[in-house]
Amino acid sequence: MTTTPADPHGQEATLELLNSELASRLTRQSDSLAKIDTKAVFLIGFAATAAQFLATHRHQPVLTYLAFAAYALALAAGMQTFRVADHRDLEARPLLDVHAGLPKGQALAALTAARVVIFERNQERERRKAKWWAISLWSLVVGLVLSTAALVMHD
Repeated sequence: MTTTPADPHGQEATLELLNSELASRLTRQSDSLAKIDTKAVFLIGFAATAAQFLATHRHQPVLTYLAFAAYALALAAGMQTFRVADHRDLEARPLLDVHAGLPKGQALAALTAARVVIFERNQERERRKAKWWAISLWSLVVGLVLSTAALVMHD
């Protein structure tokens, strides 16, 4: 049976439980997004430092250019990871204006439904961030391997 904001059928205790769980999940999701951003910043910094190190040492040219390309990809993917995007959250004013006069069960049902939608939207954003972070990480690894080879095999 699907509960809608207009038809909570006396399920206030269940709705309170679900609403509380969704609030906790949204908090954990927000923390996860912030951690991915932090990891991306470190990857970008490491890639930039590694590229600068390679540029200042004698190296094998072809491998060096390939390493620079990998570092550039790591930087670009890292930037995509933490680019500014809307983090979905409940809009305070509309929430109050629309739901303040509703009975408790209807208000809880509406709040729970809104949090589910927000969680799903943020979940897609989290997947994209994780994908870009993984691309950045593997590009950095490839760049480091190529840099090492370029430095060892210099002319």
